[in-house]
Amino acid sequence: MRYIRPTSLTWWAGLLAMLTGIASLALPVTGPFGELARLVALLAGSGDASPAGLMFLGLGLIGLRDRIERGFRGDA
Repeated sequence: MRYIRPTSLTWWAGLLAMLTGIASLALPVTGPFGELARLVALLAGSGDASPAGLMFLGLGLIGLRDRIERGFRGDA
């Protein structure tokens, strides 16, 4: 699979952005996961970025890395 590149820093940055967006949607603010939700909010910039924006950013980074790599090789 050409999109999964665990040796790429851009892939990891995209994955972290996607997971942060998903976690900020899924985690409740109160209850036993409240502290984890606060950590996710801190990673997301304390509410500056929307969860959908973070998920699209992550997918965009992963796709951009793949496109740039194919551009250097000459594949279209």
